[in-house]
Amino acid sequence: MSIVRLPGLIDPHVHLRDPGATQKEDFLTGTRAALAGGITMLLDMPNNPGAPVTSPAALAAKEEVAASKIVCDVGLYYGATPHNAATYSSVAHGVFGLKLYLDHTTGDLKVDELETIVAIMRAWPREKPLLVHAEDRTVAMVLGLIPFVGRGVHFCHISEKIEIELIRDAKERGLPVTCEVAPHHLYLTEEDVPRLEGFGIMKPPLKRAVDRDALWANLDVIDMIATDHAPHTIAEKQGKPAPFGVPGLETSLPLMLTAVAAGRLSLDRLVEMMHDAPARLFHTGPQPDTYVDVDTDAEWTIETVGLQTKCGWTPFEGMSVTGAVKSVVLRGREVFRDGEILAKPGSGKLISPVA
Repeated sequence: MSIVRLPGLIDPHVHLRDPGATQKEDFLTGTRAALAGGITMLLDMPNNPGAPVTSPAALAAKEEVAASKIVCDVGLYYGATPHNAATYSSVAHGVFGLKLYLDHTTGDLKVDELETIVAIMRAWPREKPLLVHAEDRTVAMVLGLIPFVGRGVHFCHISEKIEIELIRDAKERGLPVTCEVAPHHLYLTEEDVPRLEGFGIMKPPLKRAVDRDALWANLDVIDMIATDHAPHTIAEKQGKPAPFGVPGLETSLPLMLTAVAAGRLSLDRLVEMMHDAPARLFHTGPQPDTYVDVDTDAEWTIETVGLQTKCGWTPFEGMSVTGAVKSVVLRGREVFRDGEILAKPGSGKLISPVA
């Protein structure tokens, strides 16, 4: 056993499904899953089915629901629509960024018109993060717009070889861009879909082995690891068509520790991608007396038994990993130890960005 202490990790991209789809996940079960995965802070996306966070009222309602349930710290994003730019000034101070959906995903927030996209990019305060769901051609489009609109952009869940190469080129040219990659795009490919069936369906979809390999080869370009935790019930994933999304909060750190054990990245680089970079970009502020103890020697097999996520499954079931979360301390209080959640509902903090 080799115990290593890490800071409480930050996942800047999750879908906790609350309110609107709590049969899949809710703020309590999702934050319990986070603690089990060594994650003490989550930033939750706005595309709640039936209750999108695209108005000040919807934002306030979601905050109220979260406050009584969460066991780790949670911040929220705001969603862009073609018609809600007038509300930006009243919400920008309290959210961690604006999410602009340029490709199809869960919910109904996709924005298509180029003129509207430019207007949104210009309307959102430049000092606040703008996150885009962009894939393939829309990645190239956004990169082309950045000098025109004069602002930085964060690219969510990059998954293709051409995308990471375009982002590398943009960074080398000095454009203000950052990006994230999900563990499922680092560890799974389209070849896994026949085995996983509906449980391997997500957006962006799993890609070719050459795309996965390009992500690893360009790890220095990737700013952060984000799970895109997007749970659905087993029955939903067995339906036709299966909805997009997979859970990831409990497996992200073990998978990345496995990469450390294999020599694919250093422990310092893991901390940079899973704590330092999201804290820096999203101005999350410190979590005092907060840390995660991991056994970097622990070898085990991922199983569905004992998962904290309400959906009760993982696409990584049966995978052998090296590295396990032993204990989590949040603000001086132990909240997880050896598989047991010790935190009470409502003990987490609903957070806002630190200026």
